[in-house]
Amino acid sequence: MTKRVDRHSLRLSLVWAVATIFLAAGLFIGLSAACFAEDSPKPDPSGIVTGDKTTVVDGAGNSFVVAEPTDKSAPDYAANKKAFDDYQAQAAKEPLAIKLADTVGHVRVATNFAWTLNTGYLVLFMQAGFALLTCGLVRKKNAAHLMMLNFAAYVFAFLAYYAVGYAFQFGAVAINAAPTNLGGTPTLNHFLVGSGQWGFIGGKGFFLTGPGYDSGSNCLTLFEVVFMETAGYIIVGAVCERITFWAFLLCELFIGAILYPISGCWTWGGGWLSQVGSTLNLGHGYVDFAGSTVVHAVGGFCAMALAIILGPRLGKYGPGGKIRVFPAHNIVYVVTGTFILLFGWMGFNPGSTLGATDLRISVVAVNTNLAAVAGSAAAMLLWYFVFGKPDITMACNGMLAGLVAITAPCAFVSPTSATVIGMLAGCLVCGGVLFNDRVLKIDDPCGAISVHGYCGWLGAVSVGIFADGAYGTGWNGVGAASYLGRAGQGVTGLLHGDTRQFLCQLMGATLYAAWAFGATYAVFWGVNKVKSMRVSPQVEEEGLDYPEFGMGGYPEDAVIPAPY
Repeated sequence: MTKRVDRHSLRLSLVWAVATIFLAAGLFIGLSAACFAEDSPKPDPSGIVTGDKTTVVDGAGNSFVVAEPTDKSAPDYAANKKAFDDYQAQAAKEPLAIKLADTVGHVRVATNFAWTLNTGYLVLFMQAGFALLTCGLVRKKNAAHLMMLNFAAYVFAFLAYYAVGYAFQFGAVAINAAPTNLGGTPTLNHFLVGSGQWGFIGGKGFFLTGPGYDSGSNCLTLFEVVFMETAGYIIVGAVCERITFWAFLLCELFIGAILYPISGCWTWGGGWLSQVGSTLNLGHGYVDFAGSTVVHAVGGFCAMALAIILGPRLGKYGPGGKIRVFPAHNIVYVVTGTFILLFGWMGFNPGSTLGATDLRISVVAVNTNLAAVAGSAAAMLLWYFVFGKPDITMACNGMLAGLVAITAPCAFVSPTSATVIGMLAGCLVCGGVLFNDRVLKIDDPCGAISVHGYCGWLGAVSVGIFADGAYGTGWNGVGAASYLGRAGQGVTGLLHGDTRQFLCQLMGATLYAAWAFGATYAVFWGVNKVKSMRVSPQVEEEGLDYPEFGMGGYPEDAVIPAPY
């Protein structure tokens, strides 16, 4: 009877937590509606008017439309005013040309929609890779447990992101970081906390209603929610084989509603960290092209905090701290999952241009693959040198480490630099696994903390070291005409003359690590004090498949325990 009452109370707690999030979201919708004044831009849910002559640009990004100058004190005001008047006169004479420009602009945005959505589907398929990888790395008695965690992560984190997460992250993106390749999102223009270049949390688009019910905004939603889900999958590999299902769901709701969206706003939603180039003269502001820190370090250091709170698996550390290794039960799953993740990363990084019309996608794709194979080679050879035999699981983690590390700098570095970054990540992941096991005594069954946390931090710092200035002109609104005295200069790192960008990246990457670890630890330390997030020793010994989920991954091999 005690167990039944206990489980009933846990279910009620979970229902209460979900209901609280959605009720809070309802309040935020009210705030959002209040901010959506009559004179605010109106959403375009049909997609009919998204993309017109204002979205037509040449290869260098120069607009077809001449904007009307507004600053009469500017020294070039007269010349700009004349150019604007000439444009208006020409447009009046050639209305068919303007209509053609509107059509071209619409087609350009439609092409970018197709690219962004399709690369988002690739990233979504990474869930299958994570499921196979993590399942293969654990013991057979927990295989169904791993699959259920991966599946539930997508379901519940998505609901939390839909309710409040998307609005927190992108509710003010139109202010400083409108995705012009998608036609812009003019309706998302309000910070809930902060304003201007010092925004901290977005404030529009809750439940994708009102300002969020827009074709451009929904295209961005699909692409960005699978990034959030990646952060949610990462924790699975670090907390598996000992966490209760209800506690895991709370973790996913926390990531989807709070942890990831708030810090994501700082860099990708036009928030304060992206703007420190303008406000604090720190390079181009904080730069993370596809999420080494925004996604991976957040997931990795969140996982670190949860692993510490849960403690190591039973038997992991013997007398005197002697380490017991739990071998992977299915190497085929591990390798297959790794290759699926590599395939999905072709959407993760190139897709982050949010447009097929940005031809830098070819460089991004090559850099991504080079870093992956370099990371795998480095990890494989280092392990071989140190322990006398290559380890396929570490070779796979080395590939993932290279992918994580190149995710931030992939658009800003050369192929040679990408190879170096991959090699550094491959060495770091090996050192990180050993450091966690032997020094910190953190039990991380799948190496998620090292792969995503440590190598995510490395990736963002690598932008500040290796970025060569060939790409990113005007990034975060900095140096649109020239930078470091050179016209067209993009994001530039330490090796190419910009120490300020390096300092910015070092600061930002460390901040993300501290935020993810600190916020997670504070919240779930309290949760764990109220009710243990860990299964009982009996359940852990038997395996979580039957006690937690009622079925096993390999029922023909299992001795079904007594009912719980």
